[in-house]
Amino acid sequence: MVRLAMTDSQATLTATESSFKRPMALFDRRALLAALGGAAMATMAQPRSAYAQARQRMRRVGVLTWWSEYDPEGQSQAVALAQGLAKLGWTEGVNIRIEYRRVFGESERIDSYATQLVDHQPDLLVGVATPAVTALLRATRTIPVVFTEVSDPVGSGFVQTLARPGGNATGFVDIEASLGGKWVELLKEISPAMKRVGFMFNPKTAPGAGAYYLPPFEAAARASGIEPVEAPVRDPADIVAAFAGLAQQGGVILMPDAFVLSNRDIIVAQAARTKVPAIYPYRFFATSGGLMSYGVGLAEQNRQAASYVDRILRGEKPGDLPVQLPTQFELVINLKTARALGITVPATLAAGAATVIE
Repeated sequence: MVRLAMTDSQATLTATESSFKRPMALFDRRALLAALGGAAMATMAQPRSAYAQARQRMRRVGVLTWWSEYDPEGQSQAVALAQGLAKLGWTEGVNIRIEYRRVFGESERIDSYATQLVDHQPDLLVGVATPAVTALLRATRTIPVVFTEVSDPVGSGFVQTLARPGGNATGFVDIEASLGGKWVELLKEISPAMKRVGFMFNPKTAPGAGAYYLPPFEAAARASGIEPVEAPVRDPADIVAAFAGLAQQGGVILMPDAFVLSNRDIIVAQAARTKVPAIYPYRFFATSGGLMSYGVGLAEQNRQAASYVDRILRGEKPGDLPVQLPTQFELVINLKTARALGITVPATLAAGAATVIE
C-alpha cells in the first residue's frame, strides 16, 4: 500500500389540504362517534385517511444533515423525504413538523446541533450521513433515529446487526463495501492504461473507512495489476496534491464521504485540470462534469426512508426494523468529459449505463 504525502419543500406538501373538506357522510358511525369524542378507541375504516390524521396530535421530527439548504442536492433530498411522508399521510403543518439542523461548513458544531434537536424532545430523529448519526446517538439512546446515507452501520456502532438493529436506530445503507472493488473494475475498463489508483476520503469525516472499503479496493486493484494508493484528504490543498500525485497513469476513486461530497466542485475541477480519470459514488458528480459515477440515488433513498419514519411514528420500534441495503445501482458516463480526457468509452460499457451524457 502506498500512501500519498499530503500537506496538512415543503411546498410540495400542501396538495392534500383540500381532502379535509370531505362531507361527514363519507365516514361510518364509529368514525363519527370518534370525531365527536364519544369513542376514543374507535377504529376508522381507513386509519390513514385525511380525517383520521386531522385528529392525530402533531408529530415532531428533527433532521440533522451535512447538506446545505442552498445545495440543489440537499434541497432535492429534503423534498424527497417530505414527498415520501406526504404519500403516507404526513402533511407538514397539519400532523407533522420537520425541523432541520444543517452542519455544512460547521462540522465542529455537529454535537451542538444534535443536542439542540434532542432537547426539543421530538418524536423521531433523522440522521443524514455517518457524522450526523454519530452525533445524534451520542445525544440520545432513547429517541428513535432513522438514518440515510450511511455505509457501515454495524462497524459505526449504530446497530447490533443489520437484521435486528436492537437499539434506537435503523435505516438505509447507501454504499456497500464490495463497491470498492466494483469501482476499480469500472475505472480500469474505461481507462485500461491506468497503473495506479488512489482511494480518496477524509479520515475525520469518514472514520473507519479504511477497515470497511480499503480491503475490497486493494484486492480488486492488485487483481487488475494496478497499484492501490490510499489518498486521505483533509482540506482543498490535499485534494490538489492528491490529483497532482496521480497525474501520470493514475486514476481516482471518490469514497462517499461528507467532506468529499461537499468539495465536489473542487474535485471535478482538479480531475479535469490534471486529466486524471475518476469514478464517483453518485450521479450528480457525473452530471456536473465528472467522468463517471456508480452508486445509488440519494433522493430516492430519502424518499424510501419516509416509510420507516411512518412505521415508527405509528408505533413500531426501530430496533425491530431491519436495516435496508441498496438494491439498485446506476452507472452514469459523461462522454463530453471522456473526450476532454482523451478517453474512448468502450461500447459495451456505454451500453450498460443507465445514463450517457453527450
